Amino acid sequence: MSRLMSVSLAAAMAVTACLSPSQPSAPRSSLVPPPPSETGKSDPVGKLVANKSVPYRVLLKSWEGPHGGVPPWDKIELSWFTPAFEHSSEELLKEVERVVDSSEPPTFSNTIVALEQVGKPLERFNTLFYTLASSRSTPEVEALAKTLRPKFSDLQDKIDFNPKLFSRVHAVYKARDTAGLTMKQKRLVEKKYEHLVQRGARLTPETKAKVAQINMDLAKLFAEFDARVLADEDTWIILPKKALKGLPDSLVASYKAAAEKRGLEGYAVVNTRSAVDPFLTFSVRRDLRQRVWTAFKSRGDNGDEHDTNDLIVKIVKLRAQRAKLLGFESHAHWRLNDKMAKTPNKAMELMLEVWPAAKKRVKKEVAMMRRIARNMGQEDKIRPWDYLFYLEKVRSKKYDFDQNEFKQYFELNNLIKASYYMAERLYGLVFNEITGQVPVFHADVRVFEVRRKEDNSYVGMLYRDDFARQYKRSGAWMSSYRGQSHIDGNKVYPIVSNNNNFIKPADNEPALISLDDAKTLFHEFGHALHYLLNNTTYPSLAETPRDFVEYPSQVHENWVLTRAVLDKYARHYKTGKAMPKKLIERMRAAATHGQGYATVEYLAAAIVDMKLHMASFEGIEPKAFEKKVLGEIGMPEEISMRHRLPSFQHLFSSDGYSAGYYSYLWSDVMAVDTWLAFTESGDEWHPEVAKKFETIILSTGDAVERAEAYRQFRGRDPKVEALLKDRGL
Repeated sequence: MSRLMSVSLAAAMAVTACLSPSQPSAPRSSLVPPPPSETGKSDPVGKLVANKSVPYRVLLKSWEGPHGGVPPWDKIELSWFTPAFEHSSEELLKEVERVVDSSEPPTFSNTIVALEQVGKPLERFNTLFYTLASSRSTPEVEALAKTLRPKFSDLQDKIDFNPKLFSRVHAVYKARDTAGLTMKQKRLVEKKYEHLVQRGARLTPETKAKVAQINMDLAKLFAEFDARVLADEDTWIILPKKALKGLPDSLVASYKAAAEKRGLEGYAVVNTRSAVDPFLTFSVRRDLRQRVWTAFKSRGDNGDEHDTNDLIVKIVKLRAQRAKLLGFESHAHWRLNDKMAKTPNKAMELMLEVWPAAKKRVKKEVAMMRRIARNMGQEDKIRPWDYLFYLEKVRSKKYDFDQNEFKQYFELNNLIKASYYMAERLYGLVFNEITGQVPVFHADVRVFEVRRKEDNSYVGMLYRDDFARQYKRSGAWMSSYRGQSHIDGNKVYPIVSNNNNFIKPADNEPALISLDDAKTLFHEFGHALHYLLNNTTYPSLAETPRDFVEYPSQVHENWVLTRAVLDKYARHYKTGKAMPKKLIERMRAAATHGQGYATVEYLAAAIVDMKLHMASFEGIEPKAFEKKVLGEIGMPEEISMRHRLPSFQHLFSSDGYSAGYYSYLWSDVMAVDTWLAFTESGDEWHPEVAKKFETIILSTGDAVERAEAYRQFRGRDPKVEALLKDRGL
């Protein structure tokens, strides 16, 4: 049944692919027009409630338009989602029953392929609902998510625990070596069988019931965790004009716009990373940096109705119980069983190999910052709310590199064009904007049709939603509206979405972004390219392991700083002049600046995640556990975890990245080593290397085991030494 067999429905709330460890992953309200304070513009979603004549089946039927159609955002109403789910889930169960009740002996065609093709209406429902749940999560959408997520969990378990289904899949699995199957067909059979086993298909009925109840309870807790964190992010600190010293004009304008949209006087620093990090970097007011930092790091940890610590205790305890029922030592062992790392110890081994070098680098960074801090009159220690501020001062002094000067050349629309230039030059893809020709769920959304340059053949479609706003979850992510496949010659074209949270500028002002933002944009676009270039026959083979999925996106970050991109698209937003060569040279000289900080704050969170999910968690309090682990590994006192547990949506909004936050490092080892394949060729755009990367890595999904695919591409396993060198560690 396409992706429903390989991806838990209960986990569908999570992003398909998250950008980077710097961006939270996880993923309130009918589709009524938002208040003027949200967009200040008419919203196409607001028109939906006026259409009372269209039945709920509009959420389920095949999309209209060429190449498989597009989501019907202009024809839906929120009240239809519950009956639409009930109808589509009933139909899915009937489809599954027709497959498993067949009187014919189980074969690859009548069982495995048949299951790949059921549940299409529910897949369309998923796209519509989960897009709203992440990008328009108004209070009514949030309430609906709390109702539907447990139902998704129950539906998944009804399928995974169906003994007749497992019996037929098992029969095909046992005969796979003698059934004349191709290697890819055998791979699909093995993945189907292993998925069912890992989910609990071989358990007794009594144990299945216990696991199902845990899955149901977890789904409710995930939805509640999301809601509480989102509530804490929908807060702000209001500043008077006199408190803005040191902030660049573009940032001041965005804070002013944020306040005006909320009907407030002054300047609003909203409690999201996209607003907080720039403030911590540039504000000269140490007292305000501490206040803003504390509010941000305290999300979900304020002892009020939005506190999440009680939810974390319940979630981790339930996960540990479920793992035991499924026959695994811990939740981490269960989660990594089908990943590239295979075991928690293997993932920990990599993290602990990098950790000492990262801490050593932090000591050097702090030493340089202390000298500058003393010269500026600060005698006491560098605190976590000081780090980004003094890191920027060191960058400016050591490399004569000012981020604000650099940002004048990084205008968002130019960088979007630059990413499309990368796709065309590497893979021959052309992106043509068709915004206004298809319906969208918010006025900020833009849409692009993707074609092959060589023959103008259609490839797919890209939706992009780049700006932060109320009711949109923070972070950056890519999601798949429709996956690619071509069973029996029936070509299904992919539709993907890039979602960022760049600060929206004031009216008629350019959106200037930082180098980190530019890498974020290219990273998310790398995810999109991975899905657009996928060329697998069966939908379930398109999904790759969690510790592989970030790899292609991380590779594509590298092209941001190539001369071809900078010369063509890094243009001053006022004069249109190219970025001066001296500025480029200073920027490249500072390329590894701050890598101690970035690596330590990420790794600390990844290590805490893994240790948390390797423990039974009986009687352990989250904050105490967090403190204990950080003490054991010698966490530098000047830095905080990237994501503290009370707001760690990667871990507690779904099972998606739980015991999996290490994935970014695992993927980056491959990504850095892959970039070497390009640079060692003497051409960062080498067409033969690009074609090999597309053919072996990007287009094959999981049809070939990913470690073997990497060896086919590179001729060997990746080397961690390349990562250490790349990060200056």
